[in-house]
Amino acid sequence: MSIWDKLRGELVDIVEWLDDSRDVMVWRFPRYQNEIKNGAKLVVRESQTAVFVDEGRIADVFKPGTYDLATKNLPILGTLKGWKYGFESPFKAEVYFVNTRLFPEFKWGTQNPVIVRDPELGPVRLRAFGSYAVRVVDPAAFLRELAGTDAMFKTEEVAEFLRNVVVGRMSNALGSSGIALLDLAGKLDLVGARLGDALNAECKTMGVEFAKFVVENVSLPPEVEQALDKRSQMGVLGDLGRYTQFQAANALEAAAKNPGGAAGAGMGLGAGVALGQAMAQGLAAGSAGGHAGGNAGGPPPLPGGAAAVWLGVGGQRLGPFDAAGLAREVAAGRLVPDTLCWHEGMAAWSAARTVPAVAALFGAGPPPLPQ
Repeated sequence: MSIWDKLRGELVDIVEWLDDSRDVMVWRFPRYQNEIKNGAKLVVRESQTAVFVDEGRIADVFKPGTYDLATKNLPILGTLKGWKYGFESPFKAEVYFVNTRLFPEFKWGTQNPVIVRDPELGPVRLRAFGSYAVRVVDPAAFLRELAGTDAMFKTEEVAEFLRNVVVGRMSNALGSSGIALLDLAGKLDLVGARLGDALNAECKTMGVEFAKFVVENVSLPPEVEQALDKRSQMGVLGDLGRYTQFQAANALEAAAKNPGGAAGAGMGLGAGVALGQAMAQGLAAGSAGGHAGGNAGGPPPLPGGAAAVWLGVGGQRLGPFDAAGLAREVAAGRLVPDTLCWHEGMAAWSAARTVPAVAALFGAGPPPLPQ
């Protein structure tokens, strides 16, 4: 410190802090050898607290206001010094200004998944993130436990510590909430409030309060999210049997519009016949469901409709199958182009690729190679 700084410090008789930052929590007033003139003025603004420290011990704490630094206004420091008849000027003391405003810039997130036991899904791994706001509620305790003798204590120096405290409490908060994971999205405020209470109880001795705690999102591993998506799709589809018939009818219609497929000539005719049968069976099933215990609600299929098909698989005869049943066999992998098929009117068993009513199920493709 230069001689001018020394002289200016002895002449200045106002002790104050004009905070122009957004991240300083504690600031120590700079004076040459910590000397303060007798009768100097102390200005403590709103959202500030001034703490006097004498020889490493916290003496007096001043809330917002303007004070004349005399013996009557420094009862604890005067007791420590033993000033019975006033004190000489200047006197020595360290002055720390503690910022008591709200600091809302803190973020938190689980670096590793947190394992909790969900009442519906069982043990699951969760990731969560959010934000929180803190303020200093006990300046003396904050100086003792966190800031210490740092001349300028910033939020970045305590952010990592607070984040670890938050993540450590997250598992207990989610596990003890009793809220099913599928209902958690609508109750994040409740989880945040419980977690905030637990954090305040733990950090009370450090002079810090979690004024606001927000859980922005709780996410599952990608594979679990995919399984939940499939479960939702099944709920939307409803009757899977009718959905399978609808899919088979669409596949047959698309194959009938592609006469250049693997079945060659006659595929369009066979696909049309199979499509008619699938649609008729789908309508009959729907009518039967609407008139339980009564008639089917319509006439039976016309004579001469598409014949039922038998399959030869593994030396066994399976069937007969209608169009929807054949589609299910294709989906299950039991019906392939080389599978032997037969229906009424055929002279002998033939490969599926040569039977127009069956070949349409395999879609478009190149013809078989010559032998």
